[in-house]
Amino acid sequence: MARYIFPRWSNRVLPMVVGLVLLPLGTAAAGGLWYYGTNKHVEVGYTPTQPVDYSHKLHAGDLGIDCRYCHTAVDKSANATVPPTETCMNCHSKVKTDSPKLLPVRESYASGNPIPWVRVHNLPDYAYFNHQVHVTAAVGCQSCHGRVDQMIKVSQVEPLSMGWCLDCHRNPEPSLRAPSDVTKMVDDTASLAKAAGAGGARKVSPPVNCSGCHR
Repeated sequence: MARYIFPRWSNRVLPMVVGLVLLPLGTAAAGGLWYYGTNKHVEVGYTPTQPVDYSHKLHAGDLGIDCRYCHTAVDKSANATVPPTETCMNCHSKVKTDSPKLLPVRESYASGNPIPWVRVHNLPDYAYFNHQVHVTAAVGCQSCHGRVDQMIKVSQVEPLSMGWCLDCHRNPEPSLRAPSDVTKMVDDTASLAKAAGAGGARKVSPPVNCSGCHR
């Protein structure tokens, strides 16, 4: 009679381990990697479709509307904030009042319900970021958001990764502007940075330690 090192029931242990332990763990790991590792909502090129076909190229570019007209809290609070419908209606109560593209805006204004804009730039909850600090330090909007004045649909142009942020914190000068040029968008950003430096722009020392962004 043959002798076995392991009892017969042990043949079922490996499939059970695979089916009940390794497979669920592998699925969870793959799901986590897909959600967090592929940066679905924070990757370069992310361009969500908005509930209103709003063109930054038209408003910020062709018409030259300053970023702060709509994003009023960008230099006053931690969040840039999206404009309320009332801001849109400041103009559109008189301009293109019958445009079908602006129907959601008019309905929002009449009902008081906000337009469900889709956020483009997202940072993880564990990363602390303050818009006011950056804007008042004269970091140009273009440094993080790119040439928004040329975007019919806003898309993300920078990775917003920890390494990318640290590169700027270690060498912020190329991103700094004169306070009057913070919202200015041009192809030659080096000239703006040089002019800011020549104009005696205040020196900044962004934190590069962990607690600076992880609080």
